[in-house]
Amino acid sequence: SFSGANSVKCGAMASRPLRAPAPNESAAILHSFTNHLLYSLAKDQYSATARDRFLSLALTVRDRLIERWIATQQRYYRRDAKRVYYLSAEFLMGRALLSNLLNLGLYETAREAMRMIGLDITDLLEQEVDAGLGNGGLGRLAACFLDSMATLDIPGYGYGIRYEFGMFDQEIKDGYQVERPDEWLRLPNPWETPRPEYSINVGFGGRTEEFHDDRGRLKVRWTPAETVVGMAYDTPIAGYNNNTVNTLRLWRARASADFDLTVFNEGDYEKAVIDKTRSETISKVLYPSDVKMFGKELRLRQQYFFVAASLHDIVRRHRVGHPSLDNFAEKTAIQLNDTHPAVAIPELMRIFVDEHDLPWEKAWDLTVATFGYTNHTLLSEALETWPVDLFGSLLPRHLNIIYEINRRFLRRVMSRFPYDEPRISRMSLIDEGNPVDPHSRRIRMAYLAVVGSHSVNGVAALHTRLLEQYLLHDFHEMFPERFNNKTNGVTPRRWLLQSNPLLADAITARIGDGWPVDLEELHRLEPLAEDESFRREVREIKQRNKDALAAYIEKQTELEIDRGSLFDVQVKRLHEYKRQLLNVLHIVALYLQIKKDPGIQMVPRTFIFGGKAAPAYAAAKMIIKLINSVGEVVNVDPQVAGRLKVVFLPNYRVSLAEKIFPGSDLSEQISTAGKEASGTGNMKFALNGALTIGTLDGANIEIREEVGEENFFLFGLTADEVQDLWRRGYRPRDRYDQDPELKAVLDLIYSGFFEPDHPELFRPLVQSLLEHDPYLLLADFRSYVDCQAAVGKAYLDPERWTKMAILNIARMGKFSSDRTIREYARDIWQAQPVST
Repeated sequence: SFSGANSVKCGAMASRPLRAPAPNESAAILHSFTNHLLYSLAKDQYSATARDRFLSLALTVRDRLIERWIATQQRYYRRDAKRVYYLSAEFLMGRALLSNLLNLGLYETAREAMRMIGLDITDLLEQEVDAGLGNGGLGRLAACFLDSMATLDIPGYGYGIRYEFGMFDQEIKDGYQVERPDEWLRLPNPWETPRPEYSINVGFGGRTEEFHDDRGRLKVRWTPAETVVGMAYDTPIAGYNNNTVNTLRLWRARASADFDLTVFNEGDYEKAVIDKTRSETISKVLYPSDVKMFGKELRLRQQYFFVAASLHDIVRRHRVGHPSLDNFAEKTAIQLNDTHPAVAIPELMRIFVDEHDLPWEKAWDLTVATFGYTNHTLLSEALETWPVDLFGSLLPRHLNIIYEINRRFLRRVMSRFPYDEPRISRMSLIDEGNPVDPHSRRIRMAYLAVVGSHSVNGVAALHTRLLEQYLLHDFHEMFPERFNNKTNGVTPRRWLLQSNPLLADAITARIGDGWPVDLEELHRLEPLAEDESFRREVREIKQRNKDALAAYIEKQTELEIDRGSLFDVQVKRLHEYKRQLLNVLHIVALYLQIKKDPGIQMVPRTFIFGGKAAPAYAAAKMIIKLINSVGEVVNVDPQVAGRLKVVFLPNYRVSLAEKIFPGSDLSEQISTAGKEASGTGNMKFALNGALTIGTLDGANIEIREEVGEENFFLFGLTADEVQDLWRRGYRPRDRYDQDPELKAVLDLIYSGFFEPDHPELFRPLVQSLLEHDPYLLLADFRSYVDCQAAVGKAYLDPERWTKMAILNIARMGKFSSDRTIREYARDIWQAQPVST
């Protein structure tokens, strides 16, 4: 027996909507498990830890992936398939063991195999750490897209960086965020396979020189000053129930020479390893702080490193089956996930022109036909730019190429819009900056991505419209045919089948098991919203999920949670535009209502927050502190009597999200209209039966259109009204003066009531709202508070609330990432499924 695993059980785990295992299948799993424990880990039943058991099961599953993985690549090669390459700085994959078991149809088999030796599979699943390869929505979207490409048999590959420490682990100490290294690779990663044979040299710095080749053509030679080696690590990405296994290839930076023995023997020990340390820093941490120049340089090094390694790998793979590059764009589609990989455009041009002797015009046509660019932001300050001086010092040849791209592009602009000098300045790939400061010139990477791609897409209908009307208006006028919308989606395999097995079982029992690969099937649940027995079942499932979430919160925070309270949840990256602070203002307003009238009738609420603030983002970190300070007061005030609880769950990540979404009642999607590109958390909440309170922003608009306006709690200004308010002149202090409740809330925070030892601590937050309020919290406060009152009233009618929840679930079919990927494949990549 192997019983006695010492890990925490996952309370939400339940039976799966899959067939029962055959005895010989479970025996085969068990045989492989014990073999790996003995021969791969050198452990027996007495010395094995819970982590060892997890690794043995993971290696057992990996064995079953390998044959499918190799067969998939052979299939793509035999059929000469067009391949899709997804370049992304982030891949927020989460845990892989349960996902792979489900996708392979092996969950019940493995569970039975573990039961045969006295183990609970949930103990093993909880041993896995989240892969530290991303931060927020950008990385989670990339992970959903890889899942969907594999499930749809699209020949897809992810390319990124194998970060050693990922983002960071977030701890809360005295209410403040504290960052700790995310040592996710400290223990062996059973899913990755090193591929040293595909290592690639990546150059930096140095100089360029013109020369004439033996045919008399003018050429440019780049001689880098330093070289870093990119070593590939491959992770299999299994499709759901279809034998397709695609690849995520991540690059680790290594020094081209690990150790200078001569220097070491001369006694300079530090210099002997300094190049190794400098090189390998590239793949250490996701998004190093760019406050100082060292951080800026490291970010640019990261971006070029993974792009250069990936493009060389892509070209190498193409040339295995095609000696000519003439059909490169016919056989290759490369999608840029935001602007981080935009340096791929000049790099592919360099490869074509400098290494493969293609004429400029032909190389440019191939480049534009190959790339698609997905924009993910409406914040102008988030559109990446690089100082020309820095870029030129690290990538001198690429700066030459960008200058030439810009020269030819602006010639086209002048031809199309003659005598329009301001337009030429606006559309140039180079921001000339301050004329008296030659060091202020910057390269506009988003513009480079637009000019060098045949497709430019936003990720929600409103987002795309605002790109076309405002952020990229000039480019839309120049290239209207390039712009299109691809509304984001999420994978139902992870975000319903895996994370909410109770609800998944109930759905399958009513409509069959086709919905994980055809989410539109959920429409068949609509009539069941009128079925009293189904409403009761959905309510009971929600309560069981809330019980599991409450138990987790109590263990993490030692707070007592009212299981019957309304779980009001906002979990996402901390940013001022996402308006976690508006949520806090509402909590303080409710607190003041209780203090004014302790007997007031109020729906009990548990406010749950989660999310990380960038280490250098002072305002976001102060909002985290305010959330915790408000909680410390509200949670223990005897007059509140448990009607309000405020919880901040530290270290928000995929595996924690899988616990939170199923147990949530209310989804807070309250960004300033016109600021959120799409959002995907809004989709995950609704898919799990949480109702949304939100603005008409990002994908909220399309969610509301699908689920019905009567099943969505809407508040706040629209994007057009926001623009109009700024045009007319917005004075936030007027809102403060005109709304006594708002005034009382801000005055209480300003007074230091929630931090009496440091009464001035939160004053800058309040002063910023009164003087600037760039995200219009005060403008939307009254509408938000009134809408929250409507939420409370609706929650008092459980039959109505459950009906609304069922209709939200039933009408989420559009928001599968499978639909999104089908649209990318049809409209942008022209890629076809290659099935068995």
